[in-house]
Amino acid sequence: MKQTVATPGSLLLPGGHTLTSGQTLTTIEVAYETFGALDAEKANAILVCHALSGDSHVADGPDATGQPRDGWWSDLVGPGRAVDTDRYFVVCANVLGGCSGTTGPGSEDPATGRPYGLRFPLVTIEDMADVHAALLDSLGIDRLLAVVGGSMGGMQALAFARRYPGRCASVLAIATTWRLGAQAIAFNEVGRTAILGDPSFRGGDYYDEGQPRHGLAIARMIGHITYLSDDSMRAKFGRRLREREEHAFEFVTEFEVESYLAYQGRKFVERFDANTYLYMTKAMDYFDLSTGFPSLAGAVDGIDARFLVLSFSSDWLFPTYQSRELVDALKAVGAEVSFAEIESPYGHDAFLLEPVEQARFIEPFLSSVYAAEGVAS
Repeated sequence: MKQTVATPGSLLLPGGHTLTSGQTLTTIEVAYETFGALDAEKANAILVCHALSGDSHVADGPDATGQPRDGWWSDLVGPGRAVDTDRYFVVCANVLGGCSGTTGPGSEDPATGRPYGLRFPLVTIEDMADVHAALLDSLGIDRLLAVVGGSMGGMQALAFARRYPGRCASVLAIATTWRLGAQAIAFNEVGRTAILGDPSFRGGDYYDEGQPRHGLAIARMIGHITYLSDDSMRAKFGRRLREREEHAFEFVTEFEVESYLAYQGRKFVERFDANTYLYMTKAMDYFDLSTGFPSLAGAVDGIDARFLVLSFSSDWLFPTYQSRELVDALKAVGAEVSFAEIESPYGHDAFLLEPVEQARFIEPFLSSVYAAEGVAS
């Protein structure tokens, strides 16, 4: 299958952007990529929001450096895929607070000329949605055909729809939640504690000396456990030993699952920033779509959009009951909503590993919205 053309872009937002916390960022740079072509009516745009460790490179093709790279959701986004870039104009931006080009704790603080570190203000999912809206303004896109996201990306999609209720015809919320529960907050806190306790953290000012690799690797290992499931771990690893036939009776890596987690940790620290991990997980902890409203139904009332909500049977990080709560609230206010729980053994990672099952719902849903908006081909 052919690759779509990825077009990288960068936008400098006007100064004085006030965040949910009340603090202000003097400048915000937004790094993003687009895929496909915007039609003459600017009516075929889809915003895809990435998850915690993702970036703007959602589909296959050259990245911002010009190097060919696989997209993190390329089985769903691209030419002929469920999110068809021959038909739709896809926008994906690196989130505020991240480490892939958009302003974050590793960016230069204009006041000091040095990286912000922990002087960077805490950001929320809503702040990310506001930056997405500003990017769309700059692209001349008043209304999206859809806003789509899985995991933390789904939170951004929901926040965008609530804050800009007339700017999207549809919302696709996949493997996500309308507010983070105690269990997920607990895992995030353990990961942050590992980073903060690493001697190399240096109060967040580690950019000249090298980041807290050990703490960040542990945080990633913890995260990966929550992304899997008992079924997937049993099938993938069981109790198999790694390159040995008997126990070593030493504190060394022996089991396949231990080796896998160590590898994931080592790989992660080469491409991700520890401060960003702190900021992203805190933003998720703060997320509650009903904040400022008497109920979840009150929060979604007035969102003029169709919804597709997908969950996965073995996802214990964002269990199906949380998606059902969202669906029930949408139905209570008369919203048009489709819901499916997809059977999968892959846990939370199923939103990345089950493209065929998701495409069965996403492709016809988007086609229906496309036709209803009067832009059918």
